[in-house]
Parts: sequence; structure tokens; C-alpha cells
Amino acid sequence: MDFGIALPTAADSWRVVREAEELGFSHAWFYDTQMLSADCFVAMGAAAVNTKRIRLGTGVLVPSNRIAPVTANALATLNQLAPGRIDFGVGTGFTARRAMGFGAIKVKDMETYIRQVYGLLARETVEFEMEGQKKKIRFLNPELPLFNTTDPIALHLSAFGPRTRALTAKFKAGWIDFVGKVDAGIKEVQAMRAAWSEAGHALSDLQATAFALGCVLKDGEPADSERAMAQAGPRAAVALHRAADEVLMGLAPTMTMVSKGTRELQDYVELAQKFEPKDAPWLENHRGHLMFVKPEERPFVSAELIASTTFTAPEAEIVSRIDALRAAGYTQFTIQLVPGQEAALADWARIRKAFL
Repeated sequence: MDFGIALPTAADSWRVVREAEELGFSHAWFYDTQMLSADCFVAMGAAAVNTKRIRLGTGVLVPSNRIAPVTANALATLNQLAPGRIDFGVGTGFTARRAMGFGAIKVKDMETYIRQVYGLLARETVEFEMEGQKKKIRFLNPELPLFNTTDPIALHLSAFGPRTRALTAKFKAGWIDFVGKVDAGIKEVQAMRAAWSEAGHALSDLQATAFALGCVLKDGEPADSERAMAQAGPRAAVALHRAADEVLMGLAPTMTMVSKGTRELQDYVELAQKFEPKDAPWLENHRGHLMFVKPEERPFVSAELIASTTFTAPEAEIVSRIDALRAAGYTQFTIQLVPGQEAALADWARIRKAFL
């Protein structure tokens, strides 16, 4: 089983990526959330020239936020710096769009976008629409050694619903899932494997990645300790943010979370209804999303909520959970490192060694 790291992108993310490479991690995924973290392509470029083996991927890019020719160019440029080590992770949008008050894009639009990006990388002429006009475009001088369109760039889709799972199978792409509870993660990979088989692919070809946050607890350490709150609390808080989105903006859920009836969620929604400005509640709701727990939301991030949404447990229990995911069909486990908590990488390196 492969082990990766995910990062709310910082300008100097290459430092922790290089350390992850030295510790044997296979992948580094950079969040593309413009209103929350640094630019993923800038950070990936720095990581590309400071590493030798670890794969570097967008985790994930949202089509509406970068036009296809710009994305194709950026991927090809990275591919020149780290040939054959670049992964293109793409999704319909959760964090990056909700932080700007928008819901997910249409699946058919994502499919068109992916075809445009890969058409350009294949040096084809593609039809591209901008400002209400459709134009034919292509790389005009790809033969010059400015970027690399030769080495393959792997596609991975963040897919939580049946239509995106079907699209993943259609493209024969890698699959990315955010997992909190093991039983829910197993059901989701079973659904993905079913879509994969229906498309006529061998199950052995499916690359399934489980993203998670968590904290490797010490003996007797509670799930809401200061350390666990810092490392895993931001994932638990996502449940709060999503619940508020559904009420304040009428946005549909895109992730499997805990029950809407959870007391913490209900209480947080009441707080969120007071967020200012009234016409843009997402500005406060998504501040710190997947990065830190805001002081005002801390009372709602309980030990129970952390335990039910993250991989926060003693080391042996976490190993058991990941092993269950592996047995169900996941081929990679990726842990997000929270800003300021990069030292946790050593804990997850011990977890990785259990699977050697």
C-alpha cells in the first residue's frame, strides 16, 4: 500500500515534501484552494526541484478556478521539472468553491475540461470556449524544451457520487475519496469498484486513494487533547462548515459525514446564522477550513466528533483501520498535515512502516 501526504499549500511546502520523500512516502498532494492557501503550482514547482522520487499532485484542482489551457501549461511545466512524477487530481469543487460561496460545478463540465486539458497535453487542437466564444487552440511550439508533453501525467478524480464515480471509470482514472469512518469508506470503495467493473476494467487496475486527517494518540491521550485538536480538529470542523452551508446557502452535501441530527452541528448552525456579513456567511464559515479550529467553533468540536470523522486513535487501532481499507480495495492512504503540525509526519511514518 502506498502512503502519501496532503498539504494545505504553503509557499515552502517543498520542505515537508522532501522530508516525506526521505521517510518513504510515495505521494504529495497539494490543495488548490485559492482563498485559503498558497498557489499549488508555485509550491509544486519548488517541490519538483527539491525532490527526486515522490509524486506530486493537485489534490484537487477545480476546473472553474483555472481555465483549461492554463492548467495544461502548468502541468506540462511541472512535468519538465519532475518528468513522469506529476499527478492531475481534479474534482467538481468543495472547499475551493464553497470558500467563495459557490456550489459544485456540473459533472459534464468537468468531463469537458479534462478532455481539453489532456487534448492539449497530447498536442491536439481542441475547441475551447471563453467569453461566450468558441475557438480552436493548441500548444503552438511544444517541440521547444520549455515544458514536457511527452511523459505521462496521471489523472485522478475526487468522486463522491455515482456520476463522478462513473466518470472516473470512463476515464480509467485514479480515484480519490475523503474517509472518516472506516465502514463508510469501505462502502464507498465498493461502489467505486462496482462502477469500475461495469466499465469493463480489471479491479487490479483501480488506484484508490483514501484522504484523511487524524492524530496518533499516546497512551491515555483523549481524542480532544490539545495535540489531537490541532491535528484532527480541522477535519471534524468540516462537518460544521458543511452543515452551515446547507442551511445558509442551500448547498447540497458532497461528503459522507456524521448525522445531521448531531447536537454539535445543530448548535453550530445557530451560531453560523449570526455570521457577518449576512450576505456572505461563507467568509467566516470557511475561515481556517482544514487548517485550524477557530476559537468560536472550538466548543462544538468534541472528542466524539473528532473520533467519528478522523483517524484519531492509538497507533495499533489506526494500523487496523488502514489495513481494513487496504483489504477493501484502497491502494493508497494519504494523511493531511495541518499547518504548524508538520512534526506529526514522524508519527505517520511509523504507521507506514507497519505496512512494509
